[in-house]
Amino acid sequence: MNAPDKYLELINLTKKYGEVTAVDGISLTTGATQYVCILGPSGCGKSSLLRMIAGHEVVTSGDIVLEQNNITDLAPADRGSAMMFQSYALFPHLSVRDNVAFPLKMRGVEKSKRHGVAEQFLERVQLDILADRLPSQLSGGQQQRVALARAMITNPQIMLLDEPLSALDPFLRGKIRSELKALQRALAIPFIHVTHTQDEALALADLIVVMNDGHIEQAGPALEVYNTPRTEFVARFLGGHNIVEAEKGKVSIRSDRIKIGSKKTKNSLNATVSEIEYQGSKIVLLARSERDLEISAEIPDSDFFQNPIEVGESVLLSWKADDAHLLAG
Repeated sequence: MNAPDKYLELINLTKKYGEVTAVDGISLTTGATQYVCILGPSGCGKSSLLRMIAGHEVVTSGDIVLEQNNITDLAPADRGSAMMFQSYALFPHLSVRDNVAFPLKMRGVEKSKRHGVAEQFLERVQLDILADRLPSQLSGGQQQRVALARAMITNPQIMLLDEPLSALDPFLRGKIRSELKALQRALAIPFIHVTHTQDEALALADLIVVMNDGHIEQAGPALEVYNTPRTEFVARFLGGHNIVEAEKGKVSIRSDRIKIGSKKTKNSLNATVSEIEYQGSKIVLLARSERDLEISAEIPDSDFFQNPIEVGESVLLSWKADDAHLLAG
């Protein structure tokens, strides 16, 4: 993958709340048309980072550069960014049309013109037929699309999203996730999307940024971060990886690369099955090894039901040497 042109640059960015450091000297560069997911556990600093980019938090030190313009000290309205909050923050007494048109009203655009532009953006998110409804008359997914249309109406250079899918049910989350990615491609501007959900980040991101305790543990393409996690934290947080002590140090092995073996090798261990989870096309087998490690193995359902295994059964778990990825530190 070619390195993207610089579009958003975070340069040694730090945010402190009194004696507490929420964001600790982060530097990051993103491209002009990348979908970026900032991923990490609660309290890792990802929302503080997003709010600094948006201008809703004052930067303690460092710089934010957007399209070669230093926006660190600019007011939110002057940054060329738009932010969609987790709560959507729609005005309950305003129609869908007026909610979307509100940023243009604040800029002094006359009513008929701002309504016309709002209709265009509602059509983009397939909600033009609901323009006269109130937010309370919409589903959660429809409210989210109204919030997106309202953010887009300012023609931002960059879109910032703070856990936009967390309030949705799993079915709707998957549907809106696809719509977000399609919308980002159509607009051809970067989306910076904060989430704590691994599947969401892997599905959406061109660039995944994994944060922990105020700093970046790893940043890279989704495939790279998942296949070659840099640290034990990244491997465990992403899920689907096992951490095993080897001669060369700690290694991570993807759960779908663990096989039920029959011949003991240096890349195998004996274990006792502790749990079996049916997950449709695969079976997740959890086992406790002789070294008291919990190991997970993902087995295709067809393979498992040809040779079913019971809880409490002893198994030999094995993997190929090439599937063991050495972790840093």
